[in-house]
Amino acid sequence: MSVKPFLDDIVNGLKGFAMGAANVIPGVSGGTIALITGIFGRIIGALNALSSVSTWKLLFKGRFRDFVTRIDGRFLLAVGIGMVLSVFSLAKLMTFVLENYPVQTWAFFFGMIAASAIYMLADVKGWKIFYLLWMIIGAAIGVVLFTVSPAQTTNDLWFIFICGAIAICTMILPGVSGSFVLLLLGKYEYIMEAIGGLNWPILAVFGLGCVIGLAAFSKILHWLLGRWEQQTMLVLIGFVMGSLIKVWPWSAESLDKAADAAGAPVGPMIVSGIIWIVIGIAAVIIMELAGRATSSRK
Repeated sequence: MSVKPFLDDIVNGLKGFAMGAANVIPGVSGGTIALITGIFGRIIGALNALSSVSTWKLLFKGRFRDFVTRIDGRFLLAVGIGMVLSVFSLAKLMTFVLENYPVQTWAFFFGMIAASAIYMLADVKGWKIFYLLWMIIGAAIGVVLFTVSPAQTTNDLWFIFICGAIAICTMILPGVSGSFVLLLLGKYEYIMEAIGGLNWPILAVFGLGCVIGLAAFSKILHWLLGRWEQQTMLVLIGFVMGSLIKVWPWSAESLDKAADAAGAPVGPMIVSGIIWIVIGIAAVIIMELAGRATSSRK
């Protein structure tokens, strides 16, 4: 028996692990990692197959092997296991650093998100003046939404379900971070704590939202990007830039958390925050360079 399929499973599992790690960190897109590692197209094809009625008819007719082949099941399973292991292993770490090093952590996220937005902007082709309008619309939505909306959102299960449905759709898009969406919805820390503490009721509802959301919105997203890709991406870029207000490292809440963690009052931590912003920017640059190097070799 050939060992190549098993080696492929291990490699795909490692790629899934990298995607899971990216989706835990706001500002890093699991879709971008999928592009870098060369599996984005394969994932999209498998998800499209899963959204097809004809695919599920195979399963209901008892043609299980054909069903698994149609959805590229072995590949999806390897990537999925890698992602789950990554998310569960990193969730406690993220909860810890947010509680004990809030300014540095938010600064790191701020740098990554800002750099990601700039790279997304650089990928826009054939610039036209009216493109700025789409960016301004996105930025205005971001600023208004996260200055007018309450700092805390409900922990009711219906809202957790909605968070899962929205976040899963962005997790598969290059340049858009699913965890960033959770952050904007006010549920990033809550979901990380649920994962780290194995809060199964919360995780079950969130997971159900992910499944339903992926089934309901994946084709809509493909249709939207297929017809108005430039406009859609410009609105997303503007939205991300406008929403940076949500992850400002030196907010009163972050400084209060830093003081509680230190057990004494702390200063604004300007230098520390700037250093971690630079580190966040550098991390995105390294990933982008790695992605371009990978693409140039194909």
